[in-house]
Amino acid sequence: MSALCPDAGPGGLQGQSLGAGRDSAALVSCQCPPSSVHSPWSLPRWRAYMAAAILCYINLLNYMNWFIIAGVLLDIQKFFHISDSNAGLLQTVFIGCLLLSAPVFGYVGDRYSRKATLSFGILLWSGAGLSGSFISPQYSWLFLLSRGVVGTGTASYSTIAPTVLADLFVKDQRTRVLAIFYIFIPVGSGLGYVLGSAVTKLTGNWRWALRIMPCLEAVALILLVLLVPDPPRGAAERQGEVAMQALRSSWWEDIRYLGRNWSFVWSTLGVTAMAFVTGALGFWAPKFLFEARVVHGMQLPCFQEPCSSWDSLIFGSLTVVTGIVGVILGAEAARRYKKVNPRAEPLICASSLLAAAPCLYLALILAPSTLVASYVFLALGELLLSCNWAVVADILLSVVTPRCRGTAEALQITVGHILGDAGSPYLTGLVSSALRAKRPDSYLQRFLSLQQSFLCCAFTIVLGGGCFLLTALHLERDQAQARQPGTGTLDSKDEDSKNRETQDLLPGTSASTEVP
Repeated sequence: MSALCPDAGPGGLQGQSLGAGRDSAALVSCQCPPSSVHSPWSLPRWRAYMAAAILCYINLLNYMNWFIIAGVLLDIQKFFHISDSNAGLLQTVFIGCLLLSAPVFGYVGDRYSRKATLSFGILLWSGAGLSGSFISPQYSWLFLLSRGVVGTGTASYSTIAPTVLADLFVKDQRTRVLAIFYIFIPVGSGLGYVLGSAVTKLTGNWRWALRIMPCLEAVALILLVLLVPDPPRGAAERQGEVAMQALRSSWWEDIRYLGRNWSFVWSTLGVTAMAFVTGALGFWAPKFLFEARVVHGMQLPCFQEPCSSWDSLIFGSLTVVTGIVGVILGAEAARRYKKVNPRAEPLICASSLLAAAPCLYLALILAPSTLVASYVFLALGELLLSCNWAVVADILLSVVTPRCRGTAEALQITVGHILGDAGSPYLTGLVSSALRAKRPDSYLQRFLSLQQSFLCCAFTIVLGGGCFLLTALHLERDQAQARQPGTGTLDSKDEDSKNRETQDLLPGTSASTEVP
């Protein structure tokens, strides 16, 4: 007589009550499918939320490091005696080292301990940032090098941290957690401006802004080591059985898989357009606003450091507020619209980018005539750009199999930075310097040169909107494929989990229980 297998509850077969001998015999003789076996890894909900909070805090510090230099850019230019084009090179070197390091960290993060890799990255970027604050004016090249090392350290976090969150949460819960996590991109960026300018104003020395950050990062490192777990890949989605049946794959095979994933390809190009605009805007906007106020007679020119930090504070505050509101609006709109349209996420990204383009264009064009209107349209443009941060991360995590997510994050970061914000600050400064060289030396002409070098950003963001429209065409198919057994490489922790599950399935082991 055949026996039916009981449904596995939260504790699997071990959680079932054996009340009679015939029930025990039925359990011994039944052949349960692997999906009814208890999950080999679990974590209390409070631990998962605590880990998410710590990762959000580190993400805040991560993006403060990205833009703290922009908050004191005028002082750095005066201190090291560098032009606009060389000042733009500071961010280009930072992003260039980040993108070169991201594939390495993605490979390591898919195969080895993610917690150890994150800890190494925090030590690297905090040490380099601190050492950069002690460099003397004649060694500007060494300051450039220190920014590159900071970029290398931050690559580890930007690549790996989202994959840890993806393995702690799933579905709507993941969308909400990612929304909170990605709120700290604009919030951290804005606080980077605010911290840099505020500390410079209080101390009279921009270098103290770089010396405060390592203290905050030391706290982050301790919290990471003590309280953040390193879950098996795909743990939250209960894909243990599916993922463990996948064959081992090389890094090149993972890249080929991602190259055939058209949702990933087009969304990566959309992110690249966003990165191009936010890179140029984030680096040069405080100086653009400063020179606009000089043109309107509201501010005296800066001839020696410390320069006025008012514009960095304004832009930083705008970035924080619009970032919080934008990320929440984008994530919530995607969560609700997904119930009606499964292609909601890329459609929301496309709509927000296409709406942001005219806002940024008007903010630039109106700046010489009315500064208030320029601020309004700049805020609207930032708000619409911020709507996408959590949504694009959710797209990647939904269309890529769990064991390739670290590599996918790394590849998206690399492509986005190579074609996006690695070159846009330098390109903007280069065009501004070239235009200025052909014009009379006045603050009005300096301002107009920077304004016109910004205009390409409005057109680039339209291309990004088109890329997300193409993403919507392939989304459902790629999401279905990601739920099937996919490419991946087992790490030692996952192999141990697989061995335990195999033993649980064997007759006479965990399934056999003798009734007294």
